[in-house]
Amino acid sequence: MSAFVELTFEGPLARLTLKRAEKLNALDRAMIDALGDAARAVEASRDVRVAILSGEGKAFCAGGDIAAWSGLPALEMWRDWTRAGHRAFEALARLRVPLIAALTGHAFGGGLELAAVADIRIAESGIKLGLPESGLGMAPGWSGTQRLVRRFGPSVVRRMALAGAMFSAEEALALGLVDEVTGRGAGVARAEAIAGEIARRGPIAVQMVKAMINVAEGEDRDAPIEGLAGALTALTEDLGEGVAAFRAKRAPNFAGR
Repeated sequence: MSAFVELTFEGPLARLTLKRAEKLNALDRAMIDALGDAARAVEASRDVRVAILSGEGKAFCAGGDIAAWSGLPALEMWRDWTRAGHRAFEALARLRVPLIAALTGHAFGGGLELAAVADIRIAESGIKLGLPESGLGMAPGWSGTQRLVRRFGPSVVRRMALAGAMFSAEEALALGLVDEVTGRGAGVARAEAIAGEIARRGPIAVQMVKAMINVAEGEDRDAPIEGLAGALTALTEDLGEGVAAFRAKRAPNFAGR
């Protein structure tokens, strides 16, 4: 893990915290890789039922650290920086368990793209959200024109990505960018309350529901569909017969049940 990305486990809850407050939690390459590592660690835990993503300080995440990407040659920007971000963000978006983003500070550019990977977003009053990349002469690189359009609709993304619109938490709520708005200092507590409600529900049902929503939304398709097919066939007598026949080097006698 990066020194600026902390992962902790508290029973059924996993916490992912960006801890680079002096840089507004701007992401460098090590942090991007650490987010992907954290997602894999959450996936590997049999105990985790829900995760919370947050950032310390004045910003949830101000996006990619300009110092980390501004000097990259074009091919390196594509091969390394952009694709690494996509790998990490996709791992978070496709977590088996629900992910809640507690936006206790501003979410700009890659920070809003990071918030978008969550299943539920809680924003504190007083924060701002936006996609300022075109003002720097660049385009959103971590699915700002893809996942954000799928989840929030093209009109609101056009206003942010083309015209540089910045929205308050309350405006973001009306536009569907966030799910709830709390008072200052209450965002994490509200995320914890929702996480508690999720953790008390049937974990397998919750995970299946999340997977199917991801399929419907276009976030993921192959793994959930084939995973369900594999789970179903694992319950059948035919699978036991097929394995036994393979081991005995004989033809299987499938019963269709």
